[in-house]
Amino acid sequence: NSGDYIQAVLDRNIAENISRVLYPNDNFFEGKELRLRQEYFMCAATLQDIIRRYKASKFGCRDAVRTTFESLPDKVAIQLNDTHPALAIPELLRILLDVERVPYEEAWDLVVRCCAYTNHTVLPEALERWPCSMLENCLPRHMQLIYHINFLHIQEIQKRWPGDIDRLRRMSLIEEEGEKRVNMANLCVVGSHAVNGVAAIHSDILKASVFRDFYEMWPDKFQNKTNGITPRRWLLLCNPGLSDLISDKIGEDWTVHLDKLQGLKRWAKDPAFQRAVMKVKQENKLKLASLIERDTGVTINAASMFDVQVKRIHEYKRQLLNILHVIVLYNRIKRDPSAPFTPRTVMIGGKAAPGYYIAKQIIALACAVGNT
Repeated sequence: NSGDYIQAVLDRNIAENISRVLYPNDNFFEGKELRLRQEYFMCAATLQDIIRRYKASKFGCRDAVRTTFESLPDKVAIQLNDTHPALAIPELLRILLDVERVPYEEAWDLVVRCCAYTNHTVLPEALERWPCSMLENCLPRHMQLIYHINFLHIQEIQKRWPGDIDRLRRMSLIEEEGEKRVNMANLCVVGSHAVNGVAAIHSDILKASVFRDFYEMWPDKFQNKTNGITPRRWLLLCNPGLSDLISDKIGEDWTVHLDKLQGLKRWAKDPAFQRAVMKVKQENKLKLASLIERDTGVTINAASMFDVQVKRIHEYKRQLLNILHVIVLYNRIKRDPSAPFTPRTVMIGGKAAPGYYIAKQIIALACAVGNT
């Protein structure tokens, strides 16, 4: 009937919203709930595909009626890139318990051995915390599992540090102050066999500050994986002039053995080599200046210092501080035009999240300063 049809259309629209707009404005409850649903949608779809592929493989098929998951951690690695996919932990546990009928202790062991967590920030405010009420409303079974994981986790802490209430509070997955929230970073640490930062200093801060209590409990979990780039893309392909110059001096093996670049040290103080490097650099700056003029109509001084910041626009990325520095330099020149200064071209690139009002104000300020 017509009532059923209207409800069916409404239900379809609600379902389609999950993938229609990624990470909507989360300043309001509805937006946050849709974001939570999107994160779960990503985790659930990925894990169902992982389990399907595993069960279809020779490693998952022991006989016609029962799947063995003994080899799952050997064949599957789930890397939690920041806290956004943290729901993969209770979702994988749910699949193993409720769908595959694996006993709890075995299921939890499989989850921990499959999952690893990469942390990208030491700022506590940047780590996700979801209201328990929202999780209970949207994902009641997952919230039930998180409570159980936390219960066993708290018991383990109490055995190690009896009577240390502050430690229990800091390490709990549930934050009790104010609105009850799930600390997704803590969930990632508890539910993973490895935790890493993306630079040595970053990983040291995690161990000394952000996850200090967890490091004291599981020191072997924590390691470092320094983020890097491939020289074949970001030097060989992107900068052929410099690549050719390097190869002329030390051969082409550096493209696959980066330590071969050490061979350039012997040329570091050679005036002819220095001039050749500066020539390549200036040619690249001229190309960039030409590209900027063609695409934006803005003419820049290719002989100036190029001061470039390309990051997503965010308060903690400090684009605002960069703009204030530009204003200071501009005012100094206006005050005393005859004072010595280095010509400088400041370029700021990036985009703001759709609902991030302050970030959009920072973009507007950068444009206003650029037009001054």
